[in-house]
Amino acid sequence: MNNQQYNELQQQLGKGAVSDLQTISDLFGGVSVFSTSFSEEDQVIAHLIFSGNLNIKVFTLDTGRLFPETYSVWSRTLEQYQKSIHTFYPDAVALQQFITDKGPNSFYESVENRKSCCHIRKVEPLQRALLGNKIWITGIRAEHSSNRHDMPQLEWDDSNHIFKFHPLLHWTTEEVKQFIRTHQIPYNALHDKGFVSIGCAPCTRAIKPGEDFRAGRWWWEDSSKKECGLHVHAETPSAVIPQ
Repeated sequence: MNNQQYNELQQQLGKGAVSDLQTISDLFGGVSVFSTSFSEEDQVIAHLIFSGNLNIKVFTLDTGRLFPETYSVWSRTLEQYQKSIHTFYPDAVALQQFITDKGPNSFYESVENRKSCCHIRKVEPLQRALLGNKIWITGIRAEHSSNRHDMPQLEWDDSNHIFKFHPLLHWTTEEVKQFIRTHQIPYNALHDKGFVSIGCAPCTRAIKPGEDFRAGRWWWEDSSKKECGLHVHAETPSAVIPQ
């Protein structure tokens, strides 16, 4: 895909989540994927894909350290929609070596250890999940963090050589919750207990009133370091598209 094709696709999108996902399914069926962590946003998108029988592959990353509540909503989603959710796991050899060398909870000891853990459990499996696809759909919303307020809905991920599209980028939290209530979509019970951004159990806690959306993730680290490497954003997405 070149810059002209990017611009043409950009013009076709941005018409609403239902229309946008249908467009992606029609244009890129078989080479478009949606990554779910079973967050509220992701459950909305999964509902639209599954109920619309769209030709978009849904996958998840099982890090091996997810909350029991996450596995529960995963199971309830499978039961409700009777659709496949493809699962990617960490490389066993790399994980075994990391735990042998560093121990099971070394991510609390340094940012370097935590990022190494994230890379093995999430980043490398994600790379395998995205391989051979052209568009990666995510549940990112602008409200999630200040650096996402000015993000484009369609962007180029140079590290994975794929386009990313965020159908719910401009949805509010209340809009997400209302959609879930209206359509009786399964959601993670931890959201009712103050958990907002939910990842691995050892690295996630509920947030306190007034705290930032991602305050519950890697709370022992400086806020400027709170990224795991899954989402890297280009400032000018169309400028880095390969010809």
